[in-house]
Amino acid sequence: IYSGSQKCLSAMPGLSPVSFSDRAIEKLTNRKTPVTSWFLDLNLVMGYWGKGAKRAYHHTAPVNTLYGLHESLVMLSEEGIENSWSRHQQNHILLRDGLNNLGINYLVDEASRLPQLNSVLIPQDQDDLGVRSSLLKNYNIDIGAGLGPLEGKIWRIGLMGHTSRKKNIELLLSALKDTLQKKKV
Repeated sequence: IYSGSQKCLSAMPGLSPVSFSDRAIEKLTNRKTPVTSWFLDLNLVMGYWGKGAKRAYHHTAPVNTLYGLHESLVMLSEEGIENSWSRHQQNHILLRDGLNNLGINYLVDEASRLPQLNSVLIPQDQDDLGVRSSLLKNYNIDIGAGLGPLEGKIWRIGLMGHTSRKKNIELLLSALKDTLQKKKV
């Protein structure tokens, strides 16, 4: 399992929490060929914790980012992981219903959606960049553009971590409604 610290953990970007099964750790520790660089030598990294842990210098850790990640994990622990999952799901439903009321459709069927990342089709009478620029300038709301073959076809609306709050979704829906009425092409 791996993640980016800036996503649902709401920490600064630059870290990727990762976990390994016992089988994967055994494979790493028993490799026949030593790692030939200091970069991402997991045996050195794993030596930082556990029984007989010792610090072997091989890189300078991003200390500020580690403290930020720690605080994000404390906040998640205080909320409870199940409560966080529930909050994300409830907020996804709130966003989905609000977007439906605005006539905005999702890219994928409901069964294939993630509550944290909402890819929606840009209405045909709307200018992608014009709407996103207006949301950013007038409301300080940044929604993602489509990437690759979906550029100019979808918007990506993230409901991740601490920012996945009812008040933020209500603000987005209100701002989007206002902006869509003004930006029709």
